[in-house]
Amino acid sequence: MSENKILEVIKKRRSVRNFKRVEIPEDIIKDIVDCGRLAPTARNLQPWKFVVITKRPSLKEIAGLTDYGKFLKDASCCILVFCENTKYYLEDGCAATENILIAAQAYGIGSCWIAGDKKSYAEPIAKIVGAPEKWKLVSIIALGYAAGETACPKKKSLNDVLSWEHW
Repeated sequence: MSENKILEVIKKRRSVRNFKRVEIPEDIIKDIVDCGRLAPTARNLQPWKFVVITKRPSLKEIAGLTDYGKFLKDASCCILVFCENTKYYLEDGCAATENILIAAQAYGIGSCWIAGDKKSYAEPIAKIVGAPEKWKLVSIIALGYAAGETACPKKKSLNDVLSWEHW
């Protein structure tokens, strides 16, 4: 993939909350998760485990537990990003999550990051999938082919967020 294509994928990624009822091929899901696995990690601990959920009843159950992720019930699948409770689990898990979001976009698959860490539903979701206690749910990622266009929310300009040498 050319540098311009990579930058285009990053700049066009949007949160998608409306999905077509179309399955994502397993090999594509595996490749997307593989991109998460290759994320940078503190001290190369690679403290993550990824759980893919594709069964509709499970998607509905997890969606029902979330506060802002009810749309998950209509996704083709979701990826739960867990990390061992290490010093930098949150940073590591977030890096893996971002890689997954970008990889999905590269495949033309819509995605949405749903918070996991520190949420009241993190422990119940961990129990549903049988995660050991020392593992933390960092994020839930809804994946699916977008049903319609996804509007680009207004973003701050580069000049509003960039400073050189001092604040």
